[in-house]
Amino acid sequence: MSQVKDKDTVKVHYTGKLSSNGQVFDSSLEREPLEFTLGQGMLIPGFEKGIVDMKVNEKKTIDIPKDEAYGDVRDDLFHKVSKEQLPEEIKPEVGMGLVSKNPNGSEQQLRVSAVNDDHIVVDANHPLAGHDLTFDIEVMEIK
Repeated sequence: MSQVKDKDTVKVHYTGKLSSNGQVFDSSLEREPLEFTLGQGMLIPGFEKGIVDMKVNEKKTIDIPKDEAYGDVRDDLFHKVSKEQLPEEIKPEVGMGLVSKNPNGSEQQLRVSAVNDDHIVVDANHPLAGHDLTFDIEVMEIK
């Protein structure tokens, strides 16, 4: 029976949880399996390492330290923004998601982490930065 190896296209069902408290942050169980090609950097390194050598229909739980997931929370990714720079219709609240256009035209996801009288603080870290993760994985197909 074939095992997952580098350059294989794989379909998996997964449930991702925070290792600290088991809170589910994402799952494919109510939708189509996730399809990706191993070794192309499409997923976090720990996820790709964790499925190597798995077989079709095999189930496995993998623990991924933050260093092989989204890394530590970086202080340099918090930015102070004047409220005057925000579109008039935006009423910022802590936890609100915002999208910023970069000079090259790409978009960056941000979260409001503080709201003050004249400015807000936005966080450009990935929402899962700083967390160890646990995934329950089932390999559905290997191509």
